[in-house]
Amino acid sequence: MTPDPGIPAAPELFTWQFATDPYPAYAWLREHSPVHRTTLPSGVEAWLVTRYADAKQALADARLSKNPVHHSEHAHAKGKVGIPGERSADLMTHLLNIDPPDHTRLRRLVSKAFTPRRVAGFAPRVQELTDRLIDGFAGKGEADLIHEFAFPLPIYAICDLLGVPAEDQDDFRDWAGMMIRHGGGPRGGVARSVKKMRAYLLELIHRKRSELGDDLISGLIRASDHGEHLTENEAAAMAFILLFAGFETTVNLIGNGTYTLLRHPEQRRRLQDSLARGEHELLGTAVEELLRYDGPVELATWRFATEPLTVGGQSVATGDPVLVVLAAADRDPARFADPDALDLTRRDNQHLGYGHGIHYCLGAPLARLEAQAALATLLTRLPDLQLAAEPAELRWRGGLIMRGLRTLPVAFTPESD
Repeated sequence: MTPDPGIPAAPELFTWQFATDPYPAYAWLREHSPVHRTTLPSGVEAWLVTRYADAKQALADARLSKNPVHHSEHAHAKGKVGIPGERSADLMTHLLNIDPPDHTRLRRLVSKAFTPRRVAGFAPRVQELTDRLIDGFAGKGEADLIHEFAFPLPIYAICDLLGVPAEDQDDFRDWAGMMIRHGGGPRGGVARSVKKMRAYLLELIHRKRSELGDDLISGLIRASDHGEHLTENEAAAMAFILLFAGFETTVNLIGNGTYTLLRHPEQRRRLQDSLARGEHELLGTAVEELLRYDGPVELATWRFATEPLTVGGQSVATGDPVLVVLAAADRDPARFADPDALDLTRRDNQHLGYGHGIHYCLGAPLARLEAQAALATLLTRLPDLQLAAEPAELRWRGGLIMRGLRTLPVAFTPESD
């Protein structure tokens, strides 16, 4: 078939140039190949779903399983899909890998422990952590906001929430750092970190059974439904995925969000003025818009067709992997007015940044809480914050699912003692 000379050539995907700004390529796919077959860097072939309506349908379609056993090539066993090391560490039984009825049972049990009330009660601790981290660099006049702020904040927060003792939290920070640094590269170090994390969580769960507290792991142990409890391995897998899914997304939300605000000074000024007046309504809509505009999760986690089906007019065969491109769907002009513009006052903002359907992110309230505290405190305490590098000099981490900066160098007027 001869290519249409009126249509530009398909963009190259998954290069470093693409990682820097994938949105033009996604716009091309939405228009010319909205459900697009591609070969991923791992060698796995998958469908990319890029339009909002198709993405929303796919996220809620029960025929698209989360369980990797449905993949026709069983690439999970070779470490090509899913979280590195989770199979060898026996951490498969978590909400990102299972379907109903097991998903329904586990989510119901976990929801009994991970309640909105627990998250709301955690707000003072998040603010305390936020201020403590900013204290560490506010007097210097410069910082790398990823390594000194966006990365440690969610790690320490989720450790506190889970009930990891303070003296052990730096171990978690090291393990999490290995996952972030090598998420798109060598997987051996990641797998070792995952195994260490699992061994620690199992031992911590065992200890807490005899001395329950007010933390989330104790809540997971207490949770029951019609006489059913989480097994130790299920509790460890759930604690692991809450940590794994909860920290990197929030690192990227804070990092990407701050970077976006620094590149849109008028929008940033409106938010600062609002905060100076003691108003917080704009802060809420701002975080939602930052999630839509350049969110932390570029592609939703893996799905596999359990039977032949049609997505966006495209036939998908049994066993085919399907990846919903949240970053493309959330800039679809068929759903969002002026989608490539940042508008912190945007109201009708039903973005897909936290997913849709039964796999909607359980940790969304915690991520929103952390992002609001982080951005409001940064902009209030360091009002003249500015980029200390040219945007072209910044590097984005390689990887398939997440989108985030490796570093974010900033400068500001030092706080006086």
